[in-house]
Amino acid sequence: TAAGRFVPGANLFGYGNGTAKGGAPGARVAAYKVCWRPVNGSECFDADIIAAFDAAIHDGVDVLSVSLGGAPTDYFRDGVAIGSFHAVRNGVTVVTSAGNSGPGAGTVSNTAPWLVTVGASTMDREFPAYLVLGNKKRIKGQSLSPVPLPANKHYRLISSVEAKAEDATVAQAQLCMEGSLDKKKARGKIVVCMRGKNARVEKGEAVHRAGGVGLVLANDEATGNEMIADAHVLPATHITYSDGVALLAYMNSTR
Repeated sequence: TAAGRFVPGANLFGYGNGTAKGGAPGARVAAYKVCWRPVNGSECFDADIIAAFDAAIHDGVDVLSVSLGGAPTDYFRDGVAIGSFHAVRNGVTVVTSAGNSGPGAGTVSNTAPWLVTVGASTMDREFPAYLVLGNKKRIKGQSLSPVPLPANKHYRLISSVEAKAEDATVAQAQLCMEGSLDKKKARGKIVVCMRGKNARVEKGEAVHRAGGVGLVLANDEATGNEMIADAHVLPATHITYSDGVALLAYMNSTR
């Protein structure tokens, strides 16, 4: 967040209460819209991006914070590289995002040497949400769900594939795509969904609509140990890939 004054009492459902602020609390903000409704699968066109840089240069901005980018390409075919080049020539500092496609090699966005390209940071807080199994093992995940399940009650734990709807594919059910779960199979149970493709909170919505009481969101191998605390619509926890493998082994060993 580039700017914004000090705001006391900022929180989400009571979590993480404190004072929020932007990187430069005293700065004034001008916003330039470059992304619109998809046209042939694309939302942010180079013409709009370059026009926004031109407008910002004309307005006399000091810094441009650009949370935008795609796969690395030649600079003369990259709207962010072209627009930012002209901005920098006019004395504007341009800060861009490195993207979310790691940790593979060559996945950084915005590589032009006149940019300040910044990777995503972590924070020094955790929002733990524990999954307690029938054998008393506790798996620590992350969640901002406003309500947990009752501690003194047991619920059956099933994989989303077990709850697959008749007209859904196994891949759709594994990812808990909307409408891929059978209400009779999911009702009253904690459902384990795989991360990927659709939004994380959308998976919880699919489980909730199917009558599930809780969600365990397990990382795939590519997302590894990254856990994100989301505000899910039902009691939920997000666990690592290694914990997901251990959980699957437990589920295959017991009813």
